[in-house]
This record gives sequence, structure tokens and C-alpha cells, in this order.
Amino acid sequence: MKKYLLLFIFATFIFSCKKEDASSARKAPIPDQTEINKLKINQLQTIGSHNSYHKRTDPAILDFLNNLSFILPANLQPSDLDYEHEPLDIQLNTYGMRSFEIDIYADPTGGRFYNRKGNSFANKPEASGIAELNQPGFKIMHIPDIDFNTHFYTFKSALSFFKTWSDNNPNHLPIVILLETKEDTPGDVLGFLGFKTALPFTPAVCDEIDNEIKSVFGNNLDKIITPDRVRGSYTTLREAVLAGNWPTVGDARGKFLFVMLGSGKNDYLAGHPSLENRAMFTFAAENKPEAAFVQYDDPTEYQDSIQLAVGQGFIVRTRADDPNKQNRTGDYTEMNNAFSSGAQVISTDYYRPDPRYLTQPNLFKNYTCKFPNGELARINPISAADKQGIGTVAE
Repeated sequence: MKKYLLLFIFATFIFSCKKEDASSARKAPIPDQTEINKLKINQLQTIGSHNSYHKRTDPAILDFLNNLSFILPANLQPSDLDYEHEPLDIQLNTYGMRSFEIDIYADPTGGRFYNRKGNSFANKPEASGIAELNQPGFKIMHIPDIDFNTHFYTFKSALSFFKTWSDNNPNHLPIVILLETKEDTPGDVLGFLGFKTALPFTPAVCDEIDNEIKSVFGNNLDKIITPDRVRGSYTTLREAVLAGNWPTVGDARGKFLFVMLGSGKNDYLAGHPSLENRAMFTFAAENKPEAAFVQYDDPTEYQDSIQLAVGQGFIVRTRADDPNKQNRTGDYTEMNNAFSSGAQVISTDYYRPDPRYLTQPNLFKNYTCKFPNGELARINPISAADKQGIGTVAE
């Protein structure tokens, strides 16, 4: 009996050690962030997803659009719609995305996008059957009527997701949310077929964007780095940025920055010089008083301009690839140029390879955008050239 008891104790000990080892493997120790946290947020470089909410367009709708491509504008071409993203929690937790792009359309009374005209060409009912689309508030989608499949239907639901995730991961790096306010629709050219047009982003509509952000994050916006907080005592936001008045990484952990692009930027600025009392930044030219975030989507053509802007203190967004391009060519030129440019926010559609490269290797390549050592983020090669090697960025 004593022999069996000893065997049982020994087996229990070995099993518990294996469990502890497995747990340790799952939860690797976080590198010391003391020196990293002293950096300013513009001294990091992160990767984020482009059109982060997007699910693949219905194939039948794509076939219909291909027949109309000759009359559709360049920004509504069906060849650019055939891609999809992982759910946002997987993007955050598995792939380390720390920037996201969301497209919104105004729908103040609700129901504007409940019906989907494109479904009629896919032998489906036009009525979506989605109750959320009848609620008042901004709706998330790429293009109404034709490219509407999304992980979140409303801006508020996406905000609530980010807020909850952040509360559960309070030490995360600052997350940049690029918010594209959209007005272009197929209805602009296909209205005669019953396609819906969009509402403009007037000053009143722009006010509602801030109100929706506050409805989730609170009126004091404690978890958001606002233009006012960066401007501080400086006269303009641009002056503050040129003086390096960005918060430190340590102070910015657990927080968000919202940046508006697309239609309505001037209306958002109206009555708010240097974005005073606004929740969001806007992309602006470097000589504007509200300049803090700058957009150069092509890192090859604008390599010098990006490096100059980053060196001056601005935060730059660029892109590492385009939908259905690098996943077909396997060309890493644009990605490498994005990395070397120093742009702090690098958007990609391929933080993981297009899954079709496994089943259709003749059409798709194993292209993926990630830093050379697979880091979550890294010390910026331009704005923190003298800080290389001080540590590994985590969380």
C-alpha cells in the first residue's frame, strides 16, 4: 500500500509541474517596461488593420458589380472588396493590432441602411432583418447596399467592445482609432436603380460623433488622449506637437486616440480652433494649427515627406499594402518602406496571410505584414533613433 501511495504522490507532483510549465508557456513574462514607458507615444511604431471591421462581400454581389465596374468610380471597384478581417478581439489578442480603422455613415433617425439593394441581385431579401440597423446613430460598413458585411453594425457597439477590452487589459499600449466619415455611395451613380445615398457630415452631425464617444467613455474622456491634453498650455496643437508635448507611453497606457479622416473634417473643426473641446484629432497638413496627425498612405512615393514629418514630432499614418494586391504579388517593398519611413501607425490588411494562399497558391501568396522580430510594437527608427536597444515594447 505504501508503494502505491508513493507512486500516487509522485504522479501528482509530476502532473502539477507539467500544468505549471504549460501555464508559464502560455503567460510569458512581460519584459521590463521602465525605459519604454519613458518614451513619448510618437517614439513608437505600431501596426494596425485597415477597414478593421470588414467581412468579405457576398460573392453574388461581387459578380453583379463586376458587370457594372465600367461605370463605377475608382473608390467603388469590386476588385477592392474581396477580403476579410478576423474579429477584433483576435486582432488585438492574437495579432497585436494597436490601430484600427472604422468607417461610419450618418443615420440620425435609424433605418437608413436597413434595406440592402445589392441583395436583390444576389437573390436575397433586401430587408436585412438586423434590428440594430433601425436604431438611431452611426452605422459601420464599407459601402452601403453592396459591401455591408461587418463585425459591428453600429459605432456604439464597436466603442463598447473597445472600452470593455481596455478595461480588462489596462496596461495596453495606446490604441489609435482611425474614424473615416463617409458620404460616397453607389447611390451617387446608381440611384436610378434604388441604391441609397448618404447624409452629409454637417457640424451638428459631427457633434454627434463626439456625443457617441462620450456616451461610452464618459463625458470626462479619461481613457482618451484628446487634442486639448496634447495642446496643454500651447497656443495651437501644432506648436505643442513641435515642442514634443505628446504624453509618455507610460501615461498613455490603457488609453485611446481617435483620428478623423474623410468627409466632414472642416465641419468638425468649425468653431473649434486647434480642435479645442473635441474628442478627436483630424489628419491635417503639417502647416495647419490643428496639425498633430499626418496622413501619407504611400510610403514609397512619400518616404522623405514621412521621415521629415516624423522627425518634426508629428504622428504619421501610412499603409504597408493594399487590398488584394500584395496578397497576390507577395511584394514586400511597400511594407519595408513603411517600416523605414518611421510612420508611427502602419495599416495593413494582412497581419496574417490571406487564408486562400493555402487552397489557391497559384493566385495568392503567403504575404504577411509584421515587424522583423514579430514584436507587438517597436522603438521608432526615426523619432527615437537614439533609443534603440533600450528594451522590448510589450502589451
